[in-house]
Amino acid sequence: MSDAQPLPPPPTRPTSIVYFGSPAEAVAPLEALIAAGHRVDLVVSAPDRRRSRRGSPTPTPVKAAALRLGLKVTDDLTDAATAAEDGADLGVVVAYGQILRRPLLEALPMVNLHFSLLPRWRGAAPVERALLAGDDATGVAVMGVEGGLDTGPVYAEVAVPIAPTSTAAELRTELSARGAELLIDTLGSGLTDPRPQSGTTTYATKITGDDLELRFDEAPAIELDRRVRVGGAWTTLRGERLKVWRAEIVAPSAAEIPPPGVLDADIVGTACGGLRLVEVQLAGRARQDATEFLRGLRPEPGERLGG
Repeated sequence: MSDAQPLPPPPTRPTSIVYFGSPAEAVAPLEALIAAGHRVDLVVSAPDRRRSRRGSPTPTPVKAAALRLGLKVTDDLTDAATAAEDGADLGVVVAYGQILRRPLLEALPMVNLHFSLLPRWRGAAPVERALLAGDDATGVAVMGVEGGLDTGPVYAEVAVPIAPTSTAAELRTELSARGAELLIDTLGSGLTDPRPQSGTTTYATKITGDDLELRFDEAPAIELDRRVRVGGAWTTLRGERLKVWRAEIVAPSAAEIPPPGVLDADIVGTACGGLRLVEVQLAGRARQDATEFLRGLRPEPGERLGG
């Protein structure tokens, strides 16, 4: 998308909305719009997909919510352009997950509910990147949509602290709820006088498996704990992948810490401090309490996790 010509600004008080969203955290803002009396003519969500190899295709959480609310829903972006031609005057985007091209943005001005304090963590994975970076706060912003990646002006924002034990799932739930309130308040007061973003820009690239690997000899416990709290952290055990869903930091002074990667009871050593395993999942098995898992595993003295 090009920024050569400015895109039309959102209407001060929209009368008809097209909603773009897919995951669970985009449900609360949609429900809030309906509860507040806003007219949502169309919901655009990702196509149905299988959640397992043998399962049937299932709708996204937003599509399921839209059907429950009796709203028209589609996975075809051309329907959004048609809705704009038919009188919709604002698009609301919440974690939609697809690029919206300039012709649609010219036809339908949009605002985006973005889960960070802009311009920090523009992009696809702002909650996860804030956690991995050790930020002590994140937030949610109602911003205008421009041609660039999350470059638009901010109409309103609210900060949310990140506790030492906060998980990405917990933060997304809180940001969704706070964002729903912020969206309704902002639309109610009118989309006027946004402020341009200012400060140091950082980018929240998508999370990969490499980001979540627990490299015990390279990183301290505090950093590895952040990867666990993002969700999906993993290592290997006896040649199989072991996911670590919950863990606790063990300070060097709190116990005798084994060498990095070595498992001693439920504690594994790291580059600094230890990590106590709380909930794990071996490939092909269900999630399990780590104490119970290790009781059945019977680790050998000096057994290591990871490569």
